[in-house]
Amino acid sequence: MGINWKAVASDYSMRVTAGGVSHVVRLLPNATARAIWNALPLEARGNRWGDELYFSVPVEMEESQAQEVVEVGDVAYWPPGSAICVFWGPTPASEGKEPRAASPVTVFGHIDSGAADFAAVSSSATVKLERV
Repeated sequence: MGINWKAVASDYSMRVTAGGVSHVVRLLPNATARAIWNALPLEARGNRWGDELYFSVPVEMEESQAQEVVEVGDVAYWPPGSAICVFWGPTPASEGKEPRAASPVTVFGHIDSGAADFAAVSSSATVKLERV
């Protein structure tokens, strides 16, 4: 189902900071990650949807290997909202404890540990993305 993150060799990462929480996202070697990387640094207003933080970015991409069910710590691009989503637990669309997007997303990165720290971030918090 998910990506074997232990087997992914990543040459680049970005930092997501919101509401005093900051984590490094290891990026996949895919077109979506490259498009986000090329747009950095970015700053946006965040929104919460269950255990998901999402925010619009000035990047437009089509779905690529899209999925609705993701893993805790996955960072994905949601084409309908031109948004980045950080997942750490169930959302209103979940059928159990799995993180589930509102509609298919393209996973392009992963937070190896501590993604649940974003639970302390409220809607409307400023989210910053920068290269590491």
